Amino acid sequence: MKYIVFDYDGTLHNSIKIYKPAFMKAYDYLVANGYAKKREFEEEEISKFLGLSAKDMWNTFMPNLPKSEKEKCSSIIGESMIEYIDEGKAQLYDGAIETLNKLNEYGYKLIFLSNCKSSYMNKHIERFNLDKYFIDFYCSEDFDFMPKYEIFGIIKEKYQGDFLVIGDRYLDIEIAKVHNLFSIGCGYGYGNDNELKDADYIIDNIKDIISVRGI
Repeated sequence: MKYIVFDYDGTLHNSIKIYKPAFMKAYDYLVANGYAKKREFEEEEISKFLGLSAKDMWNTFMPNLPKSEKEKCSSIIGESMIEYIDEGKAQLYDGAIETLNKLNEYGYKLIFLSNCKSSYMNKHIERFNLDKYFIDFYCSEDFDFMPKYEIFGIIKEKYQGDFLVIGDRYLDIEIAKVHNLFSIGCGYGYGNDNELKDADYIIDNIKDIISVRGI
């Protein structure tokens, strides 16, 4: 059996569309409460946080912020994105569903693995009927935000067969490096070239997965 472990944000979901306004809500809260100064953010500056767990995001962005405030801001972002999904503002990349359908037709079993919260994951499953394409779903919140390569160890114990990994950040390519798997880096996502340098193959469009040699 052949399995594909898919990242979600920046790989299938064009998440900046809902992440940026949610991030700005949290930042406005920080400004209003004296933790930050009002400023503008470029999309590229915000997008580098996509793919990180909430814990790693806040430890990177504002490491000295009190833990309780990190948790508050994380909740603001999470709740805001849920609202945006309900409002129909979440967007998958063009060709994402088509590609998932074709991979299913080719006999691949797809597994969702994301550094997200369970409420976020479940809302996307509902919104885009993802359970039509994926056989299983994993989010880091359910594992106390342990690294993806460790969560994959749990997946590997459950499913027997060959695996490949597809994602846009170093955290995805790290799974393949640690477990000696084939990896596809998504150059259209939110990682930089250095993050994807160890990927076996890099694609510039989600639809290009189908043409990668060896899958």
